[in-house]
Amino acid sequence: MKKIAFGFIATAGAIALLSSTMTGCTNNAAPAGTVASDAPAAAAGAVVFFDLDRILNEYDMANDLRSVAETKINSINQEVNRRGTKLEKDIQAFQDKINKGLMTQSVAEIQSRKLQEQQNSFQQYAAQKQQEIAEEQQVMMNQIADAIKTFVDEFNAEKGYAMILTTQGGILPAPVVTADPSLDITDKLLEGLNAAYVKSKAANKD
Repeated sequence: MKKIAFGFIATAGAIALLSSTMTGCTNNAAPAGTVASDAPAAAAGAVVFFDLDRILNEYDMANDLRSVAETKINSINQEVNRRGTKLEKDIQAFQDKINKGLMTQSVAEIQSRKLQEQQNSFQQYAAQKQQEIAEEQQVMMNQIADAIKTFVDEFNAEKGYAMILTTQGGILPAPVVTADPSLDITDKLLEGLNAAYVKSKAANKD
């Protein structure tokens, strides 16, 4: 029997789209120059800074939101992988029957069209789930950023600093390359952020 040429696109490519891990801060090592909590406090009117990597790693709300988002994303990935694996098995079984001459040309053409439709449907599904993952991550980061910004505004309304800068990793963390340790308010922000989060969770339970 004449073999039929097939144009199936590998499902592994679509599955790979969903293998991305959570973006954000997963480096738990303490940054160089971590300031002790008993460092002298900066005076009102000073320009101060905080370590954003530490905030994202040690802020309880950020860790809780990441955990929830990771659970959702893992569930999505498992379902996509399950569907992709089944489709690959169906394609392989079909190809084996073709190679062994176990179906007529007309039946093979019909099944080939059905498998191609399933392939297209799966790719659309995988793309949709990839979009859901991106949205889940973006919403999570927006929630964290909003909570930090809101708290920093309230914090500075009390402290009266002239400016609050942030630094994030790297050999030369921008925009703060070096500074007086007394201007680092990371510990104070973490203490306040986590205390406010504990109060917020307790209030939501009532």
